[in-house]
Amino acid sequence: MIQQPITCIIVDDEPPAIRLLQKYVEQLPGLECIGTATRAVEALHLIEQQLPDIVFLDIQMPDLTGLQLSALIKGKVKVVFTTAYPQFAVEGFEQDAVDYLLKPVAFNRFIGAVEKVRKISDSSKPKSITETVQEDYFFIKTDGKNRYKRVLINEIYYIESIKNYVVIHTGDEQVITYNTLKHFEEHLPEDRFVKIHKSYMVALGKIEKTDTNEVWVLNKSLPLGDTYKSDFFKRVQQFLL
Repeated sequence: MIQQPITCIIVDDEPPAIRLLQKYVEQLPGLECIGTATRAVEALHLIEQQLPDIVFLDIQMPDLTGLQLSALIKGKVKVVFTTAYPQFAVEGFEQDAVDYLLKPVAFNRFIGAVEKVRKISDSSKPKSITETVQEDYFFIKTDGKNRYKRVLINEIYYIESIKNYVVIHTGDEQVITYNTLKHFEEHLPEDRFVKIHKSYMVALGKIEKTDTNEVWVLNKSLPLGDTYKSDFFKRVQQFLL
């Protein structure tokens, strides 16, 4: 399964402290620094715009302290405090901080904090169908009482929503069920399927070609909605050679 990188923002009024954490980030695969800030007010705007997974947050800063900033962003992102003052540890954990790192931050403690965030993120993800059954398939209800159809996940090319029904297109047939596209979006493996339009999801591995406004699957042109373009092309670019 391809995992999205964990993103972070580093907030500290001391540039050397920022550079140290940036160096640590560069050494950890799957972790990406998407911004830094030396003032809490600047950091607040950056966090609201970027929505990182982690904020490495200094406590002693001008304007707003790290504790005050943490209260403002509580519940939006995971916070790891970094400070030279151990007396703030209790207050830090009262803000639901994931971890509390004392300066100078040791690399092994930094790794431990990132792993804590990773475990929390993994445990909060809904289980996909492939995690809840032994085989790579699921059953859906079709027409009639007690009539169910087995669908192999790796045979799905795309899924289409038509009013109150969903049509699952495989290489050999179309399976119709009374359901919503959102249901399949929430339960199918997120690393293998992507939504391209309010009415379409496609299997990434079945895409034949794309352009700005269309995606071809099973020799059919499917519309690529403006709302979904950015995420779609990010997903596709993960497989570029």
